[in-house]
Amino acid sequence: MSFVPALPEIAVTRVAAPRAVAPRAAGLDPRIKIVLVVLVSTLVMSPGGLQFVPAGLVLAVGLAVWERAWTRAAGLLVTAVALWVLGWLVPLWWPSAFAAIVSIACVYLLRFVVAIGVGMHVITTTSPTQLSAALRSWHAPRAISVTLAVMLRFFPVVASEAAAVLDAMRLRGLVGVRGILRHPILSLERFTVPMIAASLRASEDLSASAILRGLGSRRTPSSLVPPRFGAPDAILLLVLAVLGTWALLTPSPLT
Repeated sequence: MSFVPALPEIAVTRVAAPRAVAPRAAGLDPRIKIVLVVLVSTLVMSPGGLQFVPAGLVLAVGLAVWERAWTRAAGLLVTAVALWVLGWLVPLWWPSAFAAIVSIACVYLLRFVVAIGVGMHVITTTSPTQLSAALRSWHAPRAISVTLAVMLRFFPVVASEAAAVLDAMRLRGLVGVRGILRHPILSLERFTVPMIAASLRASEDLSASAILRGLGSRRTPSSLVPPRFGAPDAILLLVLAVLGTWALLTPSPLT
């Protein structure tokens, strides 16, 4: 006879496991970013591109503010104002051949400032993985997608290596206005030679990392965060439509 007390029956219920939801990338669709850079660069560098430069500058500064890159936003504004003063106001105050040459140079440099300002947003907010996923969705050739992804990863590495070289030169007292003015060729050599060596080391590391990630594999990789069109992209398209209408209907102060 058993003295073990009877236990009440416990109903066993199955709890459904939550379905895995693919995370969404914050910010703009990388495909929209690529189209944005191509569109703005084409418009501002066209023969009548000065008409679209103010709208492009507003877009570049707005993207920097949205990204909270206050230094880049202020730098774009200061650079644009300085080029406008040198290219449009100085020839009125001092009409000369030298002022005309400076004015022509500023006209083209201002276009580059707008294009670079928009491109900086793409470089700082787009990872190589996102860029590769966007190009794969467009069925771009593998040679183009791999090259652009490696270039996008190589720029920050070069910038960090340049900062490290300048810090090493500053610690040794090799960086300074007086030293550069007295020995410009020697100062350039002291910076260029370590940068070449650092770039070669960085390229070897990036090549090894690309091989480990299967960047040259024949299989089509899957993206954890696939590119998708969202609300920020719709807002950007609306802003582009407003800026384009403003640029076409409003007389530009640069023409």
